Amino acid sequence: MRKCAVVGIVGRTNSGKSSLINQMVGEKVSIVSPVQQTTRNTIRAILTEDRGQLVFRDTPGLHKAESTLGTLMNRMARAASAGTDVLCVVFDASKMPQLEDDGWMRRVVHEESAVVFVLNKADRFRTSGDGKADAKSPETVQKFHELWRQIQEEKKSDKAVTWIETCALTPKGVQPLLDKLFELALPSEELLFPEDIVTDYPRKLAISDVIREKFLQRLHDEVPHELGIKIDQIEESPKKWDVNVTIYVNRPSQKFIVIGTKARTLKFVRERAEPELSDMFGVQVRLYLWVKIERDWMKNFWLLREMGYAGSLQ
Repeated sequence: MRKCAVVGIVGRTNSGKSSLINQMVGEKVSIVSPVQQTTRNTIRAILTEDRGQLVFRDTPGLHKAESTLGTLMNRMARAASAGTDVLCVVFDASKMPQLEDDGWMRRVVHEESAVVFVLNKADRFRTSGDGKADAKSPETVQKFHELWRQIQEEKKSDKAVTWIETCALTPKGVQPLLDKLFELALPSEELLFPEDIVTDYPRKLAISDVIREKFLQRLHDEVPHELGIKIDQIEESPKKWDVNVTIYVNRPSQKFIVIGTKARTLKFVRERAEPELSDMFGVQVRLYLWVKIERDWMKNFWLLREMGYAGSLQ
């Protein structure tokens, strides 16, 4: 009998949650960027192998919410722990513990399900690759352990957690974590999803995420969090999809940046997103991009709902 588990992946923004999931699943199901708050939705990724099936929930990183969008992202992140068999709290082990790290530890100190503390980006200070913490671990790792002990004493909790060091850059770097997750999974007569599915993420959100990732690669910190992607329509034929896309910005100056001189930025995004989407869906995908100024779009609940940030989107 194989084993199955629903695994919540949580932690502060830019700790490497999406990179971990992509590496464990072996396919790109969540966009990755050095820009903080890249993930905006809860994404389900599915790994099926001989040992069984792990269903991962990738979540937005917790951050200070300054808009309706930020509030929705934080709500999704906090809800990720509900209904999970195993909760993985991902920490950036290359930096000292932050306020959000403290908050997640306090949140799980009385958690009933199994908890794994993942010290990610361990490759930045180690080269052994064995995935285990030891006396040679740097001061940052010790600080995380000390913080957990302090919280346990304060909350009078004997909650046991598993500590795993990972590096999301290689399959070997995540293998200790995968082994532990299958160890914690429960025997199941049936898989949770069909074996050939790697994600049940709605396709419109998947398309918008790929487009947004390409903008982040081009723009970096110029318009990092004030860019909204809305898939207006997908015109389908057996061999080709024509996808009409509206890109929302807050100000006229941002519109110029997003379009770029002689539309070079839009061309950059289209040339990199189209092949990736075509490979993802198995048909030729052609993107038609329009940029629209919508002041305070991140505070417009109904527009956010149309983008898929507040409710389901097919």
